[in-house]
Amino acid sequence: MDLVSPPPNTSGFPSSSPTVPTTPTARASSSSPSATTPSRYESQKRRDWNTFCQYLRNHRPPLSLPMCSGAHVLEFLRYLDQFGKTKVHNQNCPFFGLPNPPAPCPCPLRQAWGSLDALIGRLRAAYEEHGGRPEANPFGARAVRIFLREVRDFQAKARGVSYDKKRKRPKQQQQQKVTLNDNNNVTPPPPLPPSDHQSAANE
Repeated sequence: MDLVSPPPNTSGFPSSSPTVPTTPTARASSSSPSATTPSRYESQKRRDWNTFCQYLRNHRPPLSLPMCSGAHVLEFLRYLDQFGKTKVHNQNCPFFGLPNPPAPCPCPLRQAWGSLDALIGRLRAAYEEHGGRPEANPFGARAVRIFLREVRDFQAKARGVSYDKKRKRPKQQQQQKVTLNDNNNVTPPPPLPPSDHQSAANE
């Protein structure tokens, strides 16, 4: 029976995982493809987390994860804008509010709101998975939520698109609407055949 050391702790939080013994069966199961192949979401979350931790290490002065606040998260999001691929028109641009501009313009490329919103969701989950306390999660800070809302509203105006989710009609209301539409276009049913009593009276 071998002793396997846990992976190095890169989260910045104290690790409480002990060294655990493993059996040949456990080693075989841990090396199976189903156990080692993460989902696409988990892979992206891991890359995002590593990128953020690298950003903290390169920060001047360097920051440890427990010292990270919502303000540092906002700095990180603004830093990512230089790698954006979404054209966001300035208010003085003649194409401001046009979803399909007829010509190029010098307005900057930014990170799309949807990408930032999804990124924060993944980092918020990764923070707690690496030992962070939910009540101290900087990715769930009020300043971050306000920032994302402002980015969404401005990009919607600048790009001439709508980020509002379409409200689904209740199922019963949809059925009533279909019934009303059908009643307006339905051909009246044919008259019922005469009953036996009416046939005898006519004879």
